[in-house]
Amino acid sequence: MKTIINTPKAPAPIGPYNQAVLTGNTLYTSGQIALNPDTMELVMDDIQTETKQVMENLKAVLEAADMNFENVIKSSIFISDMDNFSKINEVYGAYFDEATAPARETVQVAKLPKAVNVEISMIAVK
Repeated sequence: MKTIINTPKAPAPIGPYNQAVLTGNTLYTSGQIALNPDTMELVMDDIQTETKQVMENLKAVLEAADMNFENVIKSSIFISDMDNFSKINEVYGAYFDEATAPARETVQVAKLPKAVNVEISMIAVK
């Protein structure tokens, strides 16, 4: 059995998917990009601002499922340029306690939706 998680505090899906799916105690988020949920416009002033918007979108999805970043057990980060890794990592890291941070992979990809620079998805457990 699954429960669909959607919140107006995160961007509406731009395809045939939901913001997240909860099954049992496990939440699977869809990848988030730097869309402002109020305007559905991209926030891409610089890579740090873009990453912060992505993390704020994920925060909203987690909160809609009564969770927070402490519940995250796995993150997947997709970036268009590995040279941005340290700047993305700095913003991402501010949302976690390093001692209990989730498992993670960061992968450079050829292209992301809407030509963004970063997309992040997460798995969280209550």
